[in-house]
Amino acid sequence: MGSLERSKKKSLLWKKATIHFSLCFVMGFFTGFAPTGNKSSLPIYSTQVATPQPMLVSHSSHQTIHSVSINESVEAEPKLKPRRLVILVTPTSTKLPFQAVFLRKLANTIKLVPQPLLWIVVEAQRESTEVSEILRKTGIMYRHLVFKENFTNLEAEMNHQRNLALKHIEHHRLSGIVHFAGLSNVYDLEFFNHLRDIEMFGTWPMALVKANRKRVKMEGPVCDSSQVIGWHLRTKNKEKATINPTIHISGFAFNSSILWDPERWGRVSSGQDTSQKSIKFVKQVVLEEEAKLKGIPPQDCSKILLWRLSFHARTTLKRQVLAIPSQGKRR
Repeated sequence: MGSLERSKKKSLLWKKATIHFSLCFVMGFFTGFAPTGNKSSLPIYSTQVATPQPMLVSHSSHQTIHSVSINESVEAEPKLKPRRLVILVTPTSTKLPFQAVFLRKLANTIKLVPQPLLWIVVEAQRESTEVSEILRKTGIMYRHLVFKENFTNLEAEMNHQRNLALKHIEHHRLSGIVHFAGLSNVYDLEFFNHLRDIEMFGTWPMALVKANRKRVKMEGPVCDSSQVIGWHLRTKNKEKATINPTIHISGFAFNSSILWDPERWGRVSSGQDTSQKSIKFVKQVVLEEEAKLKGIPPQDCSKILLWRLSFHARTTLKRQVLAIPSQGKRR
């Protein structure tokens, strides 16, 4: 009897479950056809996921709206101006005292300048690898140029090295702002920020510091804001200086395109060798285009951002030392 009762109870439970499930199914089925009052509550994206074609249409329309919002945001934001390449040219010479010390000093400054920057260092061919080892350890992007010619005159050697660097820039069409950075130069890092703003030509005042004299001399332009209106004269003949002012090699910078754009700059193609035509051409163009010279800093061109230390070559120092006993004078 007990087994019959248990079987009856199980059959009743199954019947109740079946009836309950059937009622729920019928109610849910008819509820699906009933209209809803709030259309915004419909699960739009989940419905489209079940049907591939509407999903594609919806995705394209969504993408169009998204692209419009990006364009609007781009137009609202100021356009970023990419940094120009700064090309620094540094000649070296064994005639200069403490060359390695000054080279490391300049390298430590250049490492603090934001990229992009290219440092071109020129050196006479010799057995010592001191300059190469210094350059490799700096972590700066550089090019090391070497020449075989011998010079007794230091200035002629420096100009030859600068010409080699200009020829290298022209040959490889390196696009940037060229500045001749001497080993004795001392910079304010603000200087390089203004250097990148030069369009064609730029110039600035420099302070010449001499170790054996307790005074500082000014070199370079006199400006009204960023417009060059005159020059600091370093010669006794002021009339001649007014007609043909001199500008130090580290006192200006220029757009490297003037080296390979003869139609724009009116340059006559000629061979570049030790005749120093490249340096003369650059200086000539800078002085002839004085109206296009931009004084930096643009707000106050009288602000000094570059100092030049004055030290003599070793050959000159030796001559001075040898001359002291014969003259019988002390300095």
